[in-house]
Amino acid sequence: MKLHPVKVHPSRALLPREDQLAWKMAGVAVDKVAVARDVQEMIVNRVIDNAGVAIAAINRRAVVSARDMARAHAKKAGGAPVMGLRAGATVSPEWAAWANGTAVRELDMHDTFLAADYSHPGDNIPPILAVAQAMGKSGRDLVRGIATGYELHVDLVRSICLHEHKVDHIAHLCPASAAGIGTLLGLKQDVVYQAIQQALHTSVTFRQSRKGEISSWKAYAPAHAGKLAVEAVDRCMRGEGAPSPIYEGEDSVIAWVLSGRSNRQDVYGPVYYQVPLPEPGEAKRAIMATYTKEHSAEYQSQALIDLAFRMRERIADVGEIARVVIHTSHHTHNVIGTGANDPQKMDPAASRETLDHSIMYSFAVALQDGRWHHADSYAPKRARRADTVRLWHRIETREDPEWTRRYHAKDPDELAFGGRVEITFRDGSTLVDELGVANAHPNGARPFAREDYIRKFRTLTEGILPAREANRFLEVAQELPRLKAGELGALNVALPAGGLRTGKPGIF
Repeated sequence: MKLHPVKVHPSRALLPREDQLAWKMAGVAVDKVAVARDVQEMIVNRVIDNAGVAIAAINRRAVVSARDMARAHAKKAGGAPVMGLRAGATVSPEWAAWANGTAVRELDMHDTFLAADYSHPGDNIPPILAVAQAMGKSGRDLVRGIATGYELHVDLVRSICLHEHKVDHIAHLCPASAAGIGTLLGLKQDVVYQAIQQALHTSVTFRQSRKGEISSWKAYAPAHAGKLAVEAVDRCMRGEGAPSPIYEGEDSVIAWVLSGRSNRQDVYGPVYYQVPLPEPGEAKRAIMATYTKEHSAEYQSQALIDLAFRMRERIADVGEIARVVIHTSHHTHNVIGTGANDPQKMDPAASRETLDHSIMYSFAVALQDGRWHHADSYAPKRARRADTVRLWHRIETREDPEWTRRYHAKDPDELAFGGRVEITFRDGSTLVDELGVANAHPNGARPFAREDYIRKFRTLTEGILPAREANRFLEVAQELPRLKAGELGALNVALPAGGLRTGKPGIF
């Protein structure tokens, strides 16, 4: 890996494109380096993971709406399938990316990568897969495209913090997806470069989508980014250009939205970011640094839910708890903890999207139930249970500098996303325990392997998907790298006739 300094330049400098981050990212995308076997196998795992969480959410309102919108853009030739629909019912690929991306994201239960910023790199798969299906590409082509999407997404997340400027994390996703599509299609570097810039320019949105009363847009946001990425590549393939240089320009994203915005006295002086990118011929391995979720909740909840299960075994009566203090990282405290200052995170009538971003709620339910279910744990009746509300409101988070340091650690053995929990009982006694990473994390007690992804898929699709269709999909998915051109439609998962809901009418 090589670090690339990124700073703001005045327009009169005429920054050569070879010195621009977007051009260097495009260079990674067009590098024809082989995809390592373990990376191929992990891509298969994440395709299975995405399909499972998508089918589990297939009849939730946001997913139904997205699917209905996509179905209004049916395409007999050159289309891509939509999750849940029979394979022959194809739609324009950008709309397939929209519908499938929403289904994947709805339950907040697929993969994650946390560093300078947040991300769900598996959000790259729906748009890249949709284009691969529409363009009749092979499994090998798809694997190469997904490897690029993950690589560039993770590299941006490692180096550029969007959250501190209240920018939503899809601003890293959209350029990565555009680059992944460029790799998939074997486009030239200039075309990918322009698509990356268009993708960033059109995808800068703000963190209110994950703040306050969190709505269904939390699921739509990455799907929207995927749709924008497909459209950006299409335009640039036709010869269109983009605002340039999008990262380093005088009125660029860095200059006026990210770190340059607060440094107007010397905006052109500092190097704001050092972005790591693979050198020519270096394998794209970033997916191996990412991790999936065992529980349907914000990733920073994963280890703390596992810790609640463990602590519960040493508590005779949860009703005797007087107070719970979770000592954790700055991000956990301020995003899903009491440091967010969101009253909605303590509200029994809050939306599911809000509850899965409340560690106070998650810890209370996990402590009481000793299990976590993607639907039952968020049911309105469950959230409003009087004893749960009492316990929930006795939980607070506090930032601990050591946990913040470990959250940002470069050493994988130091990296941690959990915390230390102090439970005080009515009689004054205490119980203290800590956990750094979730059990399913690569460094956890039970790291996820292929059999775990398959088990998660079967658990999530049970009662929704017939066994025959589940078995067919799993067999095809595990052959992904060897699928021939035109065979990628088999990666779609179809429900039986009558198994899909429809929603309210709209414009389309």
